[in-house]
Amino acid sequence: MILVTGATGTIGREVVRLLAGRGEAVRAMSRTPSRVPSLPGVHAVPGDFHDPASLERAVAGVTGLFLLTAAGPHVPAHDLAMIEAAVAGSVRKVVKLSVIGADTAGAPGSAWHAPGEDAVRTSGMAWTLLRPSTFASNTLAWADMIAAGKPVPSMTGDGRQGVVDPRDVAEVAVEALTSTAHDGKEHTLTGPELISEPGQAAVLERILGRPVTTVDVPLERAREQLIASGAGAEFADMAVSGFASVREGRNAVVTPDVEEILGRPAVTFETWARDHRDAFARPPSR
Repeated sequence: MILVTGATGTIGREVVRLLAGRGEAVRAMSRTPSRVPSLPGVHAVPGDFHDPASLERAVAGVTGLFLLTAAGPHVPAHDLAMIEAAVAGSVRKVVKLSVIGADTAGAPGSAWHAPGEDAVRTSGMAWTLLRPSTFASNTLAWADMIAAGKPVPSMTGDGRQGVVDPRDVAEVAVEALTSTAHDGKEHTLTGPELISEPGQAAVLERILGRPVTTVDVPLERAREQLIASGAGAEFADMAVSGFASVREGRNAVVTPDVEEILGRPAVTFETWARDHRDAFARPPSR
């Protein structure tokens, strides 16, 4: 039995689907279990990182754990709560979804994910750490603006990143969960090429056959917008730190890890975008 936390999100949902396709018994944890995909061998369970009793119930009888916690300053507490429950419940393996650069002191995301990474390593369980770059699916947030014919905001300027297909991340997670080949390993997961947000917009423009442009958003303005949207100051500061890192070229990283693990090239942003064309192809708003 493999427990998947964050089972209704972009990565967690795909991990659940792939595990079910392999015939694995899956326990999918969510605060809203009704949103868990209905698939053979998948059992949805309620769980809340702030409720130790719910975590204890979720890990009962589980042998493997995919640990995914939503981004935010609560990540360390959530990771530690889940790891504590897993150890007490005799879980034998944990695969933690971290973030690129989490192993570098002072890097964006390190403060949120390094405590959980350390706890995983010292847990006594077999473990794997996955550190993906930014997801191709983040551009889905542009869909309404593209439909309205408006330029999409770019927080990262011309900074390039190894944008990764979330499906590749999920597939790597499943490999780590279902074999011993990745025990004790740390993988940085990227796409096969470096691409900027204006570069991603150009790809979408070509695929959609309509103008897709970007407008640069200064970092202080980006922080103000995040605060205005309801993000806390700590979350906004971490996000802006990440934007600055990309702008300065510190996330211009491409690794061979996806290809080496999956035995095929990592998916390009263009391929991901073509596969998700319909999500962007709504008629322009009037």
